[in-house]
Amino acid sequence: MKQRILAWCLVIIACTAVTPAFAEQALVAVAANFVPPFREVAMEFEKATSHNLRVAAGSSGNFFAQIKNGAPFDVFFSADNERPKKLEEEGFGVKNSRFTYAIGRVVLWSPTADLVKGEETLRSKTFKRLAMANPKTAPYGVAAMQAMQKLELWESLQPHIVMGENLGQTIGFMESGNAQLGFVALSQIMDPKVKGKGSHWHVPTNLHEPIQQDVILLTKAKDNQAAKALMEYMKGPEAKAIIERYGYELK
Repeated sequence: MKQRILAWCLVIIACTAVTPAFAEQALVAVAANFVPPFREVAMEFEKATSHNLRVAAGSSGNFFAQIKNGAPFDVFFSADNERPKKLEEEGFGVKNSRFTYAIGRVVLWSPTADLVKGEETLRSKTFKRLAMANPKTAPYGVAAMQAMQKLELWESLQPHIVMGENLGQTIGFMESGNAQLGFVALSQIMDPKVKGKGSHWHVPTNLHEPIQQDVILLTKAKDNQAAKALMEYMKGPEAKAIIERYGYELK
């Protein structure tokens, strides 16, 4: 009898020990502007759930095209709301899973202290290169273009503009010295690796359309427990606190 009880105890211990084996993995497509806070969100999520996340960073436009062409992503964090909406409408996203996880802010930033003082910096043209993300693939590029158009500077600044495929490449132009200043996301300069460096100007929100950023669970992951858990985690206080700390607004 004692042996039988001992055997059952060993079974229970074994089952408890292998519980993490039931954890799943999700492949997450993250718009470049959201990468700094998502690194922290992912770390806290993995500690809280034992699920594992693999992250790909890039432009919303490129991810949108890749998803439609069969890329194996489970969750898509876009820098806009239009692309997730289209994916949902066309059957690539799980219906009613889409929601706004953040509202973004654009800044004009330079790694050089005292260079950026406001819109007058753009008007002065005392720089060789101005970096921005490509409006065709990046919503923050659209916002930067709209701001320059509102300021009636879009045409005159054309000879100075260099475009990155996404915001990661855009800030890279400035960090490498290939551009003296540029339009990036506030979250990027709130990254501990960059925070406090250089100079920046918060682009007024009345100069561009709101940057409403949506996330969607993709159809291939409708039964993926890690992906579904991540979607729920993004609505919770821990994730929201990190998002706000990086300068985003919450809807």
